[in-house]
Amino acid sequence: MMPVSAFRSTAPARRCSCPPTLPCRCSRLARLRARIGGARGSGTAEPLIRNGHLLAGSAVLAAVLGAVFWVLATRWYSVGTVGRSSAVLSVAGLLSGLGRLNLGDVLVRFVPVAGRHTRWLVLRCYGVSAGVSGLAAVGFLVLIPWISPELGFLRSPVLIGSFVVATAGYSIFVLQDGALTGLRRPGWVMGENALFNVVKAGLLAGCAVLAIGTGILLSWSIALIVSIAVTNVVLFRRAIPAHQRADTAGAPRPQRVLRYATADYVGKVAGVTTGTVVPLIVLDRLGAEQNAYYSLAYIIASTFYVAVASMGGSLVVEGARHPERLAEHGRRMLRHAGLLVAAATAVVVAAAPWLLLPFGAAYSAQGTTVLRLMALSALPNVLLGIAIEVARVRRDLRRLVVLQVTFSVLVIALVVGLLPPLGLTGVGLAWLISACALAVPLLVGLPRWLPAPRTQGSPA
Repeated sequence: MMPVSAFRSTAPARRCSCPPTLPCRCSRLARLRARIGGARGSGTAEPLIRNGHLLAGSAVLAAVLGAVFWVLATRWYSVGTVGRSSAVLSVAGLLSGLGRLNLGDVLVRFVPVAGRHTRWLVLRCYGVSAGVSGLAAVGFLVLIPWISPELGFLRSPVLIGSFVVATAGYSIFVLQDGALTGLRRPGWVMGENALFNVVKAGLLAGCAVLAIGTGILLSWSIALIVSIAVTNVVLFRRAIPAHQRADTAGAPRPQRVLRYATADYVGKVAGVTTGTVVPLIVLDRLGAEQNAYYSLAYIIASTFYVAVASMGGSLVVEGARHPERLAEHGRRMLRHAGLLVAAATAVVVAAAPWLLLPFGAAYSAQGTTVLRLMALSALPNVLLGIAIEVARVRRDLRRLVVLQVTFSVLVIALVVGLLPPLGLTGVGLAWLISACALAVPLLVGLPRWLPAPRTQGSPA
């Protein structure tokens, strides 16, 4: 009896149905199917984009729900109460940002390769961040009479403890996102942020009904505690144990984490400085009304920056897991994020006057140009953002710091120079010019810092 292979070998080959006078499309179709099958089979290309979408969606969802919370607050509380509460939460966020030492990004970078040391790494980051943030809150409360006398009401016995706990707790809240991102659980990141914002809005409504004067602060704090409790139960009972069980090879304990965290923290402080100093310059030179127009444009445009940074978290995770494919993943993310931001930027540039109109005719008239310019700056920022994430994966600390600090210095310097003659238009141009000034050399040098992956059959 002849083997099956013999029958297969004698079967006539399938003939191509393409007309002989036209280029054959069958081979191109076969190559396309092979590429799709390869991407599916690799198991790493798909998580890169899927997780990036979820992380970006989580950032946008948090921004939208956060805006809804403040819209409700303005309806149910007086302007003075909203202003004081907003100032308190802004200070808590700033102190938490300084105190957590950017350890959220450390978790994104090192959790994927921490293996059996994951629990140790997460708990250590929690302890350091919460401790430093709490001390920063205590220091602020001591210095309130000299720094911000209008927030002196925080020095009451109840609010002292609440403020310290809220500041330290917010650091834990942010670190959770880093740990979940590193564990490839972006859906839980979105769920965590949705839980926090929904509970916060519900508690705000209850406080308004009960006429609780500190309802804004109270609802924010309780929602934070609920989110931390629920997320950490899931994190330490399911996600981390599963990740540690998968470490069959026995991953070594992460090394040089402190050095990496220090460098990345310097870059992060530069970014925080830019976001804080520019509105202060606008307020000092142009007044409160112009600063209000700028601040709203900044909130809208910065959503693009945050979305790119969130998608970059997926690149860091996949790059840490598969460093040999970093160039491939980096270029893929660069193309994908660029297309998404380009489409969103086009919408904002075209619809800027109508996007601002619900806030008032003055916002639409005064803020349209600066919003358009800042939205345009988000497009070259995609290249800068991906370059920063690639530097994180490679632990190229010098490049990591230089890129972030240079961008911050350029923005502030150009705002100082362009604001007096051009007003808010000069501020928008400062963001756009700074982003382009860094994006152009990064684009020219792309083959050096993100070389195209070699295809099969290419010479060694």
